[in-house]
Amino acid sequence: MKVVICGAGQVGFGIAERLAGEQNDVSIIDTSPRRIQMVTEQLDVRGVVGQGSHPDVLARAGVEAADMLIAVTLHDEVNMVACQVGHALFNVPTKVARIRAQTYLAPEWRDLFSRDQLPIDVIISPEIEVGEMVLRRLSLPGATDTVSFSDGAVQVVGVLCGEDCPVVDTPLSQLTQLFPDMPATIVAVSRKGKTLVPRSNDQLAVGDNVYFVAQADQVQRALSLFGHDEVPGQRIVIAGGGNIGYYVASELERRNAAARVKLIEFSRERAQTIAEVLSRTVVLNGDTLERAILDEAGVREADTMIALTNDDRINILSCLLAKQIGAKRILALLNEQGYATFARGLGIDAHVNPRQITVSKVLQHVRRGRIRGVHALLDGSGEMIEAEALETSPLVGKPLKDLDLLEGLRIGAIVRNGQVLLPRGDFVVRAHDRVVLFALADRIKRVEQLFRVALEFF
Repeated sequence: MKVVICGAGQVGFGIAERLAGEQNDVSIIDTSPRRIQMVTEQLDVRGVVGQGSHPDVLARAGVEAADMLIAVTLHDEVNMVACQVGHALFNVPTKVARIRAQTYLAPEWRDLFSRDQLPIDVIISPEIEVGEMVLRRLSLPGATDTVSFSDGAVQVVGVLCGEDCPVVDTPLSQLTQLFPDMPATIVAVSRKGKTLVPRSNDQLAVGDNVYFVAQADQVQRALSLFGHDEVPGQRIVIAGGGNIGYYVASELERRNAAARVKLIEFSRERAQTIAEVLSRTVVLNGDTLERAILDEAGVREADTMIALTNDDRINILSCLLAKQIGAKRILALLNEQGYATFARGLGIDAHVNPRQITVSKVLQHVRRGRIRGVHALLDGSGEMIEAEALETSPLVGKPLKDLDLLEGLRIGAIVRNGQVLLPRGDFVVRAHDRVVLFALADRIKRVEQLFRVALEFF
């Protein structure tokens, strides 16, 4: 696949890294010569210095032969114009744009992105995606990670195995005997920095970060089997009143009448603006690294402190300070991928990575075959994928235990006619089933082949 990426920032670099690693033909455009030099030195991609919305720059990047144009610069308007130029002058089949300003996405302006106006095939709004991820974490305080599939019917949840975890040191094959009503399938394990696809005779160990798949209304019960019975908190402090912080606060007001939310914003002008819009949230103007402002926000009594500023270091330090003061749980927004392990080692309970969320959203539309959803896990070492099984798929018609196609893969759930099923060894996949599975990064191409329409189907 030939892909042109506009923007070599964290998101653009992340997309280029994944696509180039899968042997795609990738060109990347950025106005910064330094960024282009850095990307081309580290990745097997073609770099072009220039404005991604300019026709001559797109032409130098080879857009006339591109299957997809992905515009993820820092400027919405550049991303939109790049897609318009890619459509009008170069007839690019698929155009993807990151658009952050919510005014463009308001329902009353939905015709803006029609094919006759701004022909963008896929719009990604990181603020909403990240905000929804934060809200899911708040509803499941025992989880280290959460991802939703099949319109919310299926949840993929990461959880840490502590000393009191009931399921450690037990072969997975025996878990269903010990817990016959266990409502989850374990699909991936991160142990000492290595990602594993567990087999039936494997055992979990203390310190493992485990990912399981469950029906949405069974997640809380599944978490309790891992020793996590934490109750969602109602007293919440948010550090940072930017787009994400404002979105989380406003949605908490709308969805949770019992929530008591306080928001700290450094900019006085911004604090006044959001205070006029939010109705029940207490907005404070101040520095989240100052003890006095945290005390004023009531961090000592807070169930959860969420740091959502644009600075990873402020997010980490303010969370640690809040925990020292007395916050029961802390969650940080971390853009730098390398900070995640570091932050976890410092005692931060959970983190959200906007880059990973945005890259996952793009990959959903890059993957070939009947792929319906994608989310990268564990620093990109694997992916959760939702795909539709067609009549020609080699997965269809045979018990899973008889298939030799699943090395490096693990099926977590099947959605059949709206019903969520947890597969065992004798389970048989049918045509049109939605399959939710985990795949190691080097097995992604295999997954695409399993869910691609074969020529003989026609």
